[in-house]
Amino acid sequence: MCAAQAGYRGRSVVVVDMGKKPARKVLISGGGRCNFTNENANPDNYLCKNPHFVKSCLSRYSAQDFIELVERHGLNYHHKTLGQLFCDNNAQDIVDILMTECEWAGVEVKLRSEVLSVEKSESGYLVKTTDASYTCESLVVASGGLTMPKLGATPIGYQIAEQFGLNIIETMPALVPFTLHDHDKARFEGLSGISIDCLVSSENGKSFRENILFTHRGLSGPAILQISSFWRAGQEVTINLLPDSNLVETIAQWRAEQGQKSLKNLMATVLPKRFVEVLVKEQVIAEKAVNQLSHSEIEQLANTIHGWQIKPNGTEGYRTAEVTLGGVDTDELSSKTFESKKQPGLFFIGEVIDVTGWLGGYNFQFCWAAGFACGQVV
Repeated sequence: MCAAQAGYRGRSVVVVDMGKKPARKVLISGGGRCNFTNENANPDNYLCKNPHFVKSCLSRYSAQDFIELVERHGLNYHHKTLGQLFCDNNAQDIVDILMTECEWAGVEVKLRSEVLSVEKSESGYLVKTTDASYTCESLVVASGGLTMPKLGATPIGYQIAEQFGLNIIETMPALVPFTLHDHDKARFEGLSGISIDCLVSSENGKSFRENILFTHRGLSGPAILQISSFWRAGQEVTINLLPDSNLVETIAQWRAEQGQKSLKNLMATVLPKRFVEVLVKEQVIAEKAVNQLSHSEIEQLANTIHGWQIKPNGTEGYRTAEVTLGGVDTDELSSKTFESKKQPGLFFIGEVIDVTGWLGGYNFQFCWAAGFACGQVV
């Protein structure tokens, strides 16, 4: 995006990419369908030490602007829940659009070209790669974070920032599944593949309403990925397993209409049966008829179901994380151009900086907007 914008302005642009294919992270996103933006994207959907930093670029290049770009290229896409937009065909379509834009703008893309060193030069910067050396007036670092090392993720962006004296906010995996302690793994063995619509909350009060998914290693699903960005080691997460109902009222209705039935069977009408069996085994759900339950038993069950607390052991790490939290400190950069305040001509955009979006196309939208803003000035 940045390269094409600069190319259209008549700049001589080379993109250096160590990958065999361009935009490999785009290709695997959204299950191969690429959730390429979110219609609801606004600054509230991003984590950044400076919460005002993203306002400028998001206001100058909106989700609608990117939608208009892909529509000009004839992309067929569809809407999903919560403002998410996906390709009808596959993610290659988005890569093709970006590469076509670069071609039209006269941009040269060099693949399988690893950056070996970056130095300050008289005219700007000297970049040495495995197959060539480049001198440039403007150097844009769009190297991504540490996520998915199998795709070639490296810390080079942070290393360049540190080399030129920029501060780095501590990095960690985000939008990532949780792993569980061994005793919890044993408890939920056999639940792998079960999905429940929940309201998941972190200790700092942030909540997301989407599905959770039990896995062989722990918990995943959209709600878990979302809350992982706000979770820190040692903290608990609270899960409301029935966010649309009040279990005390539901049980009162059951007592009035079908009091002879077992609590276990009735709970299996509102929660997955295998999950209910685990709760019965742990004596969270009493093996009684509904009309035999005491007031305190009902209260206790409702508190557990609406406020189930679990303490993750950790996360699955950068291997499966979708994005990297933290990165180049935005206080070091211009919010309008993404240029380093200390080093004229040095720019940082995208995931390498301390801006992390929610799950659902927000990170791509920030990348398009940052690329557009930077491409106007480099």
